[in-house]
Amino acid sequence: MSISFVLVQCTIGHEMEVLRDLLELDSVKEAKGTFGYYDILVKIKAPSDRDIEKVITKKIRKIKNVNSTTTLSVIPEQDEIWFYMKF
Repeated sequence: MSISFVLVQCTIGHEMEVLRDLLELDSVKEAKGTFGYYDILVKIKAPSDRDIEKVITKKIRKIKNVNSTTTLSVIPEQDEIWFYMKF
């Protein structure tokens, strides 16, 4: 399973619409509004990096009022370390 975080910048005044549209996507596990240059932080979980790429390019970037995205991919080995430290 692959995980990525996507920083979304959208048109001013349309943040809630974009947030609702993002949360309707199956691969989106969380989406939160933020202050600063980016408006929304999105957590995506999918079977592979290729699937994450498809979600971003074919779905997220096509949402009305999404102006730009920046993707942060999780390093799998470090994700496993966090999991074991949590318990």
